Amino acid sequence: MKTLRSCIVLPLTAVAIMPLLSAWASGAKPSDEQPPSIAAGPFKPTDQSLKNYRCPEWFRDAKFGIWAHWGPQAVPMCGDWYARHMYEQGSEHYNYHLAHYGHPSEFGYKDIIPLWKAEKWEPEKLMALYKKAGAKYFVSQAVHCDNFDLWNSKVNPWNAVAMGPKRDVVGEWQKAARKFDLPFGVSEHLGYSRSWFQTSHGSDATGLKAGVPYDGANPKWRSLYHPASARNGCFYSNDADWHREWFARMKDLVDQFQPDLFYTDGGVPFGQFGFSLVAHLYNSNLTRHDGCLEAVYTSKQFHKPKDNGDFVSGSCVEDLERGMQHTIAPLPWQTDTSNGDWYFRRNDQYKTSKQVIHQLVDIVSKNGNLLLNVVLYPDGSLPPESARLLDDLAAWFAVNGEAIFKTRPWQTFGEGPTQMVGGQFNETYAFTARDIRFTTRGADLYAFALGWPEDGKVVVKALAKPAGAISGISLLGYTGKLDWTQTDECLVVTMPKRMPCENAIALKIAGGNFKPASMQ
Repeated sequence: MKTLRSCIVLPLTAVAIMPLLSAWASGAKPSDEQPPSIAAGPFKPTDQSLKNYRCPEWFRDAKFGIWAHWGPQAVPMCGDWYARHMYEQGSEHYNYHLAHYGHPSEFGYKDIIPLWKAEKWEPEKLMALYKKAGAKYFVSQAVHCDNFDLWNSKVNPWNAVAMGPKRDVVGEWQKAARKFDLPFGVSEHLGYSRSWFQTSHGSDATGLKAGVPYDGANPKWRSLYHPASARNGCFYSNDADWHREWFARMKDLVDQFQPDLFYTDGGVPFGQFGFSLVAHLYNSNLTRHDGCLEAVYTSKQFHKPKDNGDFVSGSCVEDLERGMQHTIAPLPWQTDTSNGDWYFRRNDQYKTSKQVIHQLVDIVSKNGNLLLNVVLYPDGSLPPESARLLDDLAAWFAVNGEAIFKTRPWQTFGEGPTQMVGGQFNETYAFTARDIRFTTRGADLYAFALGWPEDGKVVVKALAKPAGAISGISLLGYTGKLDWTQTDECLVVTMPKRMPCENAIALKIAGGNFKPASMQ
């Protein structure tokens, strides 16, 4: 994989921020404002201009990245969306909060933040484990819907350098990734925050505290919880002031860290503000790489675009949250998922190594990448389930890495009994040894069996004689000779008595005309 050059940090200066602050204070309407200032370059903040984007080869080669979806919401150890649900009377998070911290009118999310100390977090040691486990890029959460920035924000006082761990979490993750020569990405979930956090402005409907406002209603904490709004959904707000603040903070993030990958948890937010951010990312990256675009921007396509932002095919890499494709996609894409809940949860049900490996192989066979959140404890150390998964991935990639990294899809992704629908939030499939997935690299074709066949024979219908004459077959991780037969109906390969690795095996096939599929 091409080694990316070091980033040049271009800080968002006070001079650049002041016009934005003045606009917020004056209450300027969208029709009155000037377009956001972005780096000069060929990309303009329009969907047509952004369609000139082409995904860089490093991302297409990488196939597997690790994500740290981690922050102060991990503290209660109750899983995802704690900062929102703790203000919803009767919810699991509310009940836990009431029992362990007190009523949210008195002890709110603002009081959870100082409890996040990250006292056992050692990013370099973790990054060494991630790279050993096969990661070819790393992504740090930069800000979740809780409105708390994990870097030394020049715009938002609620940040990890000023409070909590009092460390530049994004900066330290980046330093560790660069040490191990891994492309570095950031994720933002901020766009939803203005609407998402409106629960903090409510109150109990029943009980002794009925009608007593939660702490979000106190004007003192408005900078964290946002102004009250009539809308209490979790989609993008139409508030113009919020759009300007979102852009200023995201531009600060890009300028400080110059990420190789920028992930938005939704469609491109807020019209021209979102398109301006993407154009700024691309133009800045072009300048740093002598006109060669090496940046990746990922966003999601939903069925309600007015509430979830814009998705413009060809302008970015499509991301499927906990989802899969049913066939080969013409453009590179990415699944993001987690081995457990998005934040650590007590007594959680974790994905097995088998599930993660099968998902990875299926995704790669369809022109995609897997970005996997590996759950961390609130203190920054690894739960045993996460540590075990990293060990298992390291062992599996040591055998099968050549059939994953730098590969491209074949003419068909595979075959087998498991029928897939695909789409967002649809990733639970029980694959079998009869499910076959293909990848290509150079002149070689790889055929994965997603399990060990009970009868000791791997049968591949797509590699019958009409597919082309086969000159040789080997099993990755096994040095012995294999017996195989190619007929007009199928290829049959007899396996050795022992598996060379767990969960999925890869046959390396030579001969024939095994060219990769034509990709954009």
